[in-house]
Amino acid sequence: MPANILVVEDEPAIQELLALNLTQAGHHHIRALSVEQAQKLIIETLPDLIILDWMLPGMSGIDFARKLKTEELTRAIPIIMLTARGEEMDKVRGLEVGADDYLTKPFSPRELNARIKAVLRRLAPQMTDDPIEVNGLRLDPVTHRVSGNGLTLEFGPTEFRLLHYLMSNPERVHSRSQVLDRVWGDRVFVEDRTVDVHIRRLRRALSASGHENLIQTVRGAGYRFSAQ
Repeated sequence: MPANILVVEDEPAIQELLALNLTQAGHHHIRALSVEQAQKLIIETLPDLIILDWMLPGMSGIDFARKLKTEELTRAIPIIMLTARGEEMDKVRGLEVGADDYLTKPFSPRELNARIKAVLRRLAPQMTDDPIEVNGLRLDPVTHRVSGNGLTLEFGPTEFRLLHYLMSNPERVHSRSQVLDRVWGDRVFVEDRTVDVHIRRLRRALSASGHENLIQTVRGAGYRFSAQ
C-alpha cells in the first residue's frame, strides 16, 4: 500500500536519491530542507511516516523528533532517523527521543525500503480485540486506550503493541528476539537493544499509575509481565 512519506534532508543530492527510491518503491513523497519547512508540511499533509536527517540547519533532527513525539497531532507518526552518526550511543539517543528506527549513511536503497515496510507494517498489527485487565491496569485494543487506577495513560504506538503482547502472555519470560518477532514483525535489521529502549519508555508511561513494576527484567533471559 503506498504511503505518504515526508523526507526532511538538507543535502539536495541525498534528498533526490531518497525521493527517487521512494517513487520506485511505490510511495508518495514530500520534501523539506529544514525543520521549519517540515512543520508546515506536516500540518498540511499529516504524513504516514517521516524520514528525518539528524544534522539540519536551525533545529536538529533529534530535537525535532523529540518535539514531534510530545505533540498530540504527530506523536503517532513513525520516524526513521537518517544520519552519518553511527555510534551506539547515538542510536540509543535517537531511539530514546522517540524514533522508531535508525539508519546510518551511506545506506542501501534495499535496506531503507525494508525498514520503511517494517515500520509501516506495525500500524496494523495482528492482535485480538478483547480488553485485558490486570491489577487495575486495563488495555482496550479496539479503542487503543490504556488506563490504570482510573487514570488514562499515554503510550506511543510501539509501546502500546509491546504492552499488549506482554499482557496477552503473562508470567512468561520473553527473550529480546521473541519480542522483536512478535511486536516488530519480520525486521531483519533491528537490533536487540531496541527492545530495551522501548521497555524503558513503557515503564516510564506506566509509572503514572504505579504499574511500572508489572514489567520485570529477568537477568540474562529477557522480560516478563507479572502481577506477582
